[in-house]
Amino acid sequence: MALGNRYKSAPGAGTLAALILVLVFGSPWYSDWVVDNTNANTAGGWWLRLLAWPHWTFNSNDSLREIIVGDLKAILLVVLTALFLYLLPGSQLARARGTISQFFAGWASYIFAGGFAALLTTLFLANPSLLGAFNAAGNGAAYGLFVGWIVGLATLGGYRGTK
Repeated sequence: MALGNRYKSAPGAGTLAALILVLVFGSPWYSDWVVDNTNANTAGGWWLRLLAWPHWTFNSNDSLREIIVGDLKAILLVVLTALFLYLLPGSQLARARGTISQFFAGWASYIFAGGFAALLTTLFLANPSLLGAFNAAGNGAAYGLFVGWIVGLATLGGYRGTK
C-alpha cells in the first residue's frame, strides 16, 4: 500500500507534480516530438504543445542567454509553485483535508507561478519591453490555467505544513 495522505504535504506534493511536469514535458525530446507529430490547429495538438511551454534545452546552436532564460523559466516555475503553495491560505483555512479549496489553491499556485516565471525571465532577454513582458506573463498564466489542474489534483488530501 502506498503512503497514506497523512504523510503527504500539500505543498510538497504540488511541487513534485510541477517538477515532473517540467522535467517530462519541458524536455527537448518531448518538445521535438510534439512539434513533429501534432497539429497546432486541433485542440489535442494545441494542448500537447502547451505542455512543452516551460521547455529547457541544451542546444549548442542557441546563444548562452537564450539557454539560460529558457532554463530559468523552467526552474522559476517549480520554485514559484512551491512558494505560492506555501503562501496561498486556501488549504490552510479548510477544515478538512481533501476539500476543493486545496485543489483550487494548487491550481492557482501554478497559474501565478507560470505568469511570474515568464514575466521575470523576460527581463533577461536581449531587448526586453513592457509589451513583451505582458505577453510572456499572459502565456505563462494561460499555461498554468490549462495545466495547473494537475498540480491542484496532486495537492488534494495533503496536510498543510507542520502537523
